[in-house]
Amino acid sequence: MNNFMEITLASSATSAPNDSIMSLLFSADLIVQFVLLVLLGMSVVCWAIIWKKGGQLLDATKQSDEFLEDFWRSSQQDAAYEATSRFPNSPIAEVFKVGYKDLTRIRRAGQEADAIPMLARSLRRATMVESIKLEHHIIFLATTGATAPFIGLFGTVWGILRAFQKLGNAGAATIQVVGPDIAHALIATAVGLVAAIPAVMAFNYFNAKIRVLNTEMENFSSDYLNLVKRHLK
Repeated sequence: MNNFMEITLASSATSAPNDSIMSLLFSADLIVQFVLLVLLGMSVVCWAIIWKKGGQLLDATKQSDEFLEDFWRSSQQDAAYEATSRFPNSPIAEVFKVGYKDLTRIRRAGQEADAIPMLARSLRRATMVESIKLEHHIIFLATTGATAPFIGLFGTVWGILRAFQKLGNAGAATIQVVGPDIAHALIATAVGLVAAIPAVMAFNYFNAKIRVLNTEMENFSSDYLNLVKRHLK
């Protein structure tokens, strides 16, 4: 009971500024501060990727839909090729451009007999290139989502170790002794989760969007090959 009263009185005597988050951060151990800086840096990079990749995928989806509408409405491939300049962010338009150029080259070389296998390879390569562009940088989101909680946990373990070390040296179980280090430990865990949760959510969302675009590119490649087959007969 006396120990409880001692802890309560010591806690009440602590001034409000010393309990602020900023004062806790500046008074943290160097290892904990380094962990927090790493997590903060990862979080900032993730939000930059989320902002940029979100806009890229939004444009890619919108322009791909518009390109497909124009392509199937057009009766001439030449006109469809010229229209691709209006859809610079559409991966499907880029796949068509590669296919159209290769088909033109094949016809000029008089290789119509091998046109379909050659064109299929070109479309497959173009689809892979566009898929890689779409997936660029999102691996960092997955890395942050997987590692940030463990980096925060490292800061937590270190903070608790420091708390027990000070407790052993002081020989008295007071809030002033162990409170700050435990607070630092909890902040490291919280920052790790704050960095990881948006990264995981964004990674899953972007992956779903990219899978849809990949499927649409594959479907367009197949439809375009069938269209070329009919014209070559």
